[in-house]
Amino acid sequence: MLLRARQFEYAFPRPPLLMGVVNVTPDSFSDGGEFFSTEKAVARALELAAEGADIIDIGGESSRPGAKPVPEAEELRRVIPVIEQLAGRLAIAISIDTMKPAVALAAMRAGASIINDVAANRDDDEMWRLAAQSGAGYVLTHMLGSPENMQNNPVYKDVVAEVNEFFGERLNRLAACGVKAGQVALDVGIGFGKRLEDNLQLLAHLRAFTKWDRPLLLGASRKSFMGKMCGASLKERLPASLACACWAVEQGAQIIRTHDVAATRQAVGLTGSLVERQTNGLHSTHLE
Repeated sequence: MLLRARQFEYAFPRPPLLMGVVNVTPDSFSDGGEFFSTEKAVARALELAAEGADIIDIGGESSRPGAKPVPEAEELRRVIPVIEQLAGRLAIAISIDTMKPAVALAAMRAGASIINDVAANRDDDEMWRLAAQSGAGYVLTHMLGSPENMQNNPVYKDVVAEVNEFFGERLNRLAACGVKAGQVALDVGIGFGKRLEDNLQLLAHLRAFTKWDRPLLLGASRKSFMGKMCGASLKERLPASLACACWAVEQGAQIIRTHDVAATRQAVGLTGSLVERQTNGLHSTHLE
């Protein structure tokens, strides 16, 4: 299985890809305001790359529950200088986390290679045609509604079946716009219009989404369901985040989106090695 993102190509099976998160926002749930300036955002991205990130995900508009939309001009002001500075300094892929085609286009011109689109439930096809024309990697995320209203009483009869149905319908629409299957990764959208039980069901049944033969991306790092489940504050959710990442790798996920690259790399690296031995029937009397 391949994932192609402009000049980058990832062949699976391979060690899980780590997507390091840089929020150039004043209001993101996990680190809002901490990396709001261009200089701090660039420094954070370089730090995550040094820790072993395979992809840097730059976002200029919060997608936390209840977040208000950011004007296009403001989002561009936040993210494009960061991408321009990083493009000449990083040998790894840059992802733009945006719901706006114009921002995605500007990001591609600045040096990004992946579009991380939480609004893949959109009706228009402009973003998909941009992905087709640019050859960008495209993260297809499931969400109900928009960040502003997605947690207003989301309801599912069978969340796993419904997200799978969404993926099938959207993959067909992407193909109709010229997006090649090899450009697409799938994200079940933990926390995007999901109740606690929905999030847990999706995590428990991640393997059900491997049927599409596309890389699975898990974006669960520090999310609020961990606080509800474990009673952990935002700053105390690293253990739960690592547990989700390791479980996702065991269930067949290939990309982990994380705020904590160094710790996640250790955890999923060992998990991946164990999964490989289990899958290939490898035996060893000891670990060196």
